[in-house]
Amino acid sequence: MTEILSQDEIDALLTAISTGEADTTDYTAVKEQRKVKIYDFRRPDKFSKDQIRTLQMMHETFARLTTTALSAQLRALVSVHVASVDQLTYEEFIRSIPNPTTLAVINMDPLKGSAVLEIDPSITFTIIDKLFGGTGESTKISRELTDIELSVMEGIIVRILGNLREAWSNVIDLRPRLGNIETNPQFAQIVPPNDMVVLVTLETKVGEVEGMMNLCIPYITIEPVISKLSAQYWYSSIRKGATDENAAIIQSRLESVELPIVVEVGEVDITMEELLAIQVGDVIKLPNTKINSDMIVKIGGRKKYKCRPGVIGNRVAVQIGEKIEEIPDELLVSKRSEEE
Repeated sequence: MTEILSQDEIDALLTAISTGEADTTDYTAVKEQRKVKIYDFRRPDKFSKDQIRTLQMMHETFARLTTTALSAQLRALVSVHVASVDQLTYEEFIRSIPNPTTLAVINMDPLKGSAVLEIDPSITFTIIDKLFGGTGESTKISRELTDIELSVMEGIIVRILGNLREAWSNVIDLRPRLGNIETNPQFAQIVPPNDMVVLVTLETKVGEVEGMMNLCIPYITIEPVISKLSAQYWYSSIRKGATDENAAIIQSRLESVELPIVVEVGEVDITMEELLAIQVGDVIKLPNTKINSDMIVKIGGRKKYKCRPGVIGNRVAVQIGEKIEEIPDELLVSKRSEEE
């Protein structure tokens, strides 16, 4: 087995050989080098790389939905996209955000605990300015929100939370609710300072104003569903959920569609003169229809069922019988062509 010597060992070996203190056949000692991986017990890794990627994909959906919702509400060009997804301690997150700021505490039902949505002051005041009829130009304002401004931001945040519920729908039926809005980060202690959280940073642009939105979710809050935060589970849920959801949407829309239903007794060819001469009480002879023949039910202009006439109470009715599989005209023409 070939052993590799370090540079120090090579130098020592050459020195020993040159002085005659060692024999070349006896110098085989090799210093073992041990690889050590540094682990910080103050910041233990709670999320795997796969779970971080899944969270990023989920919140990219959240960012797209938020872009659409804010653009429609503000009547302005809004862009929101995921800048990063990191895990850090809650204390590091609190220290990284400005004071004052807009800090919404969110109840994450049915999960236990809360999350925090932080909106940069530049974005907050731009949104408020747009909703109050302003131009939404960049303004460097550093103050707490008034009661009216808080009420306005509550409506915006509630709308954003609806998008968060949809983004998480493939993992859990999340029902996020706005608890309260704080402006001082020190008053939003939802978990102990050393607890690990996942921080989703969203780059936000409203018109020409750029800023950040941060969604902070403690590990302890999403621990019950941590096993579902894998790309394989998420993609399989998307395929299954999309199929069921689309089927339900299609069914609900079809249920409200109105279609004309016509019962055809028979048919006969007559001239326009005969048609104009028809009076009340006249009898029209149907040459191809017998008294005991079935009538035809047409739905949307297409033959669907055979039926028999009758009476229910004082109303004329029909009893549905055999189903008719009518061949569409284009298929009928194609079939005739093949036979020829």
